[in-house]
Amino acid sequence: MSKIEVFEPALCCATGVCGVDVDQHLVTFSADLDFVCGRGGDVSRYNLASEPLAFATNHAVQTFLQVAGSDGLPLVLVDGVTAMTGRYPDRAQLVAWSGVKAPVSTGPAMLPITETGSPGTGCCSSDGSDTTCC
Repeated sequence: MSKIEVFEPALCCATGVCGVDVDQHLVTFSADLDFVCGRGGDVSRYNLASEPLAFATNHAVQTFLQVAGSDGLPLVLVDGVTAMTGRYPDRAQLVAWSGVKAPVSTGPAMLPITETGSPGTGCCSSDGSDTTCC
């Protein structure tokens, strides 16, 4: 298992998912982190506003901030090595980097559709003869 560390810009709260103007990217990222952590992934998330010591004590982060500044965040380290900058990873990347054994959905789940009756019969019959309608 690899250790993933996410160093984020100053956010209003620990997750950044608060206030009246919530960023959908942060909502999705928070859900993806929960997904990976729930399967045993080792992920840490640091907010510049509330955890500046984590930024100050990590040499890779210090060097990154000297070059790119806080505008370059988020910074994602995997086992101490820069894996991504300037945007949040998606669920597939987090799963791959963390090494968790979890299937990753490639799209929305599709349910099979089967015909159970002939047109005009059953729950939605046009003559209203079925009284078991929903």
